[in-house]
Amino acid sequence: MFQPPTPTGINKHSLHTNPLSIQGASSALVPVDLNEGTVDAKESVQNGEMLQVQSIFRHSQKLEDDLRMLGTKIKQHENNLYHLNSEKNKLDDSILHLQVTIGKSESSSKATIGDMDNPNPTNDEEVNKQILQHEKSAAGILCQLKIRHGAQASHLTLTKDVVGIVATLGKVEDDNLSRLFSEYLGVETMLAIVCKTYEGVKALEMYDMEGCINKSCGLHGLGASIGRALDGRFLVICLEYLRPYAGNYVVNDAQRKLDFLIPRLPNGELPSGFLGFAVNMINLDSSNLFCVTPSGYGLRETLFYNLFSRLQVYKTRAEMIQALPCISEGALSLDGGMVRSCGVFSLGNREDVDVRFPRPERSMRLDNHHIEIERQLKDVKWKKEKIMEELKREQILLDTTRFNYNKKKADYLKFLAQSSSDATQAQTAPDRFACR
Repeated sequence: MFQPPTPTGINKHSLHTNPLSIQGASSALVPVDLNEGTVDAKESVQNGEMLQVQSIFRHSQKLEDDLRMLGTKIKQHENNLYHLNSEKNKLDDSILHLQVTIGKSESSSKATIGDMDNPNPTNDEEVNKQILQHEKSAAGILCQLKIRHGAQASHLTLTKDVVGIVATLGKVEDDNLSRLFSEYLGVETMLAIVCKTYEGVKALEMYDMEGCINKSCGLHGLGASIGRALDGRFLVICLEYLRPYAGNYVVNDAQRKLDFLIPRLPNGELPSGFLGFAVNMINLDSSNLFCVTPSGYGLRETLFYNLFSRLQVYKTRAEMIQALPCISEGALSLDGGMVRSCGVFSLGNREDVDVRFPRPERSMRLDNHHIEIERQLKDVKWKKEKIMEELKREQILLDTTRFNYNKKKADYLKFLAQSSSDATQAQTAPDRFACR
């Protein structure tokens, strides 16, 4: 008999078909491992970060190379400016030296023209007359002794160490300058006696047991013997005890002038109207240029350096006043201005001191020399103009390079800041993957 399928059979069929459908499904949908997908994503991010880091490094390296190159150019332009400014300063000194030389030459020319109206220009004989007018002075007594006994006077015990009187030991080319120098020093200093050593000073004046002056010895006894009794004080300068100038001398200068630094205003410019230093405007006889003192120094670096120090000379009072910031040890101007020292001015009418420095004999070659100096001055000024043009060009190049450097530096700093921000964001990306 036919029996209907039991529920058990149905269940078996069902159980038979369900696994088949499950197997089909399992073969169509491959199971996915979530951990494996995360690793792939991380590798992708890391590769992207590596490329980004390499790009940042290359761009950063390029910016650094650009900055280094611009920095090198800035250094080169600064070095060029330094050397050009050094050349300019040398040319300025040469111009000033030539201008001073021309100024002296012009002053001498004017003085020579003036001699036509003045038949008795200041010379050695004239200076001796000026000194003799001071009859009872120590200088007057020595001058009288020299006139009476000539060369024999220098062999006397009293005078063998005496070099001379200040007014007779130097010469000044310009009579106006001679008046200014004598006024600045004063008549007492112009009449001062100059000795080589202190032994010579002691020979000029002797004392008794009580410390009083022995009027029968030394200059006092000599004055009494010629009817010129010495009265009052007088100056004696001992070269042995003077502190000599310790610097350099002007190269190839026959007069061995002292090589002072040219005065400059606070802005670096040369003061207008500056003619030179008084100590270098004194002309010395060849016998007084070398080895006057036991230590081997001449009169310029001993006597006149101590008398004038770094006294400056200017054309006009107005130019002298404008140059006050660079005047440390006094100044004179050809129109009568006088600064005794820093902050100390001599005002009022000029004093005509009756003892002045003589003027050296004028050489016939001075006119040709003047023309040659003017030619040299023109050539040096032309060179300075060229240097100034180069200075302007280098300054423009330096300013442009500095501008480019600062701009490139700003770009570099901005790039570093942006790169740092991008790197921070990249570091937070793996954390977001890990959270999922």
